[in-house]
Amino acid sequence: MQRDRLAEFLRTRREALQPEDVGLPRGPRRRTGGLRREEVAALSGMSTDYYSRIEQQRGPHPSEQMLAAIARGLRLSLEERDHLFRLGGHPVPQRVLRTDHINPGMMRIFDGLGDAAAQVVSHLGETLKQTRLAVALLGDETAHTGLARSLHYRWFTDPASRELYHPDDHPAHSRQLAADLHRAYTRDGRKSRAAEIADSLLSTSPEFEQLWRAHPVPGPYCVAKRLRHPQVGSIELHCQTLLDPDQSQALLVYTATPGSESHDRLHLLSITGALSA
Repeated sequence: MQRDRLAEFLRTRREALQPEDVGLPRGPRRRTGGLRREEVAALSGMSTDYYSRIEQQRGPHPSEQMLAAIARGLRLSLEERDHLFRLGGHPVPQRVLRTDHINPGMMRIFDGLGDAAAQVVSHLGETLKQTRLAVALLGDETAHTGLARSLHYRWFTDPASRELYHPDDHPAHSRQLAADLHRAYTRDGRKSRAAEIADSLLSTSPEFEQLWRAHPVPGPYCVAKRLRHPQVGSIELHCQTLLDPDQSQALLVYTATPGSESHDRLHLLSITGALSA
């Protein structure tokens, strides 16, 4: 661990990152550019004391998990993240598509969508980050662990994952999810996480096995959805997709046609969701 260089690197990146870059107000009392230590700590999901001690060269040896959290909080690029790990005395994470590291450009766009129903997902259907309205609309999809982090897995193993969707649309969703996983498996290989999910589903879900054997090919990445929300009723949504350059992650934004009942219900959900948060 190169404690002095680690502290210096963190300080330079913190000072280069502006409040607007992470969706924070600048405020009239902010005299200098960059973020404060407490802001970086909050963005990284750790205490201000823990982060400050690392910058002051007196903290503990941060784990790989803590460095990954700091990399996300500071919106580091993959190259910067790798450098951070080297300074912290850890092996550089493998550049695999299942990484939880969100592209800084994607994060900046996401941070500007605070009032929208939006989320960042991996190519395996693992939700990495959600806006408050997306949680109110779809539930907290970041809370799942293990293989269940993937919607592709949950759809074929947990009946509760289908309750939100109109029954008439279930077959189409099943084909789409199986096709997405088939594409990921073909690209990532037999020792990938995609293969781990597929192998598990092949042994537990006859529906998935039948779809898989047909070699499905994906259609539009995010088709229109008909939801049956327990609070506001039926909602018809359109989905716009922004793919990361390496196509490992996608930013999904759900919208409803202005003036429609679905639009009114989505707006109502944004209010009730804010009240219950």
